[in-house]
Amino acid sequence: MITFRKATEKDTALILKFLRELASYEKMIDEFAVTETMFKDWFFVKKKAEVIFVCEDDKEAGLAVFFYNFSTFDGDPGIYIEDLFVLPEYRHKGYGKSLFKKIAEIAVERHCGRVEFMCLNWNKSSVDFYLSLGAKQMSDRTLYRVDGNTLTDLAEI
Repeated sequence: MITFRKATEKDTALILKFLRELASYEKMIDEFAVTETMFKDWFFVKKKAEVIFVCEDDKEAGLAVFFYNFSTFDGDPGIYIEDLFVLPEYRHKGYGKSLFKKIAEIAVERHCGRVEFMCLNWNKSSVDFYLSLGAKQMSDRTLYRVDGNTLTDLAEI
């Protein structure tokens, strides 16, 4: 039976485990620098993002990390999914779709106008999954990032 539950502070180590596996899957484990303390602070003390789990018989099978964004053109909030990940042994059972549907339900309940996310271009199985849900690629936009020393330098200008 599929259930969902909101993560609590007691889940910090489990969240770290899931996201470390995601970083490995995405071939980005060398960039994974977060700690339990950081997750605890940002998710449960400062409440800057939320985590929900999809569970099979009370065992966590996947998770989604999300937070609010805002459209100044539409005048409403949206939900941005930072990560959506299902453990390999639970894939192809509909858990990813169920988790995505749950995020959509949360967005509707909270009067959000959209759900947004990114997907690595090489990740064909995930791209195909998102397209199968009716997601559309935003071909008129490109994600840009300022980080690290460039961010620090920019702040000092």
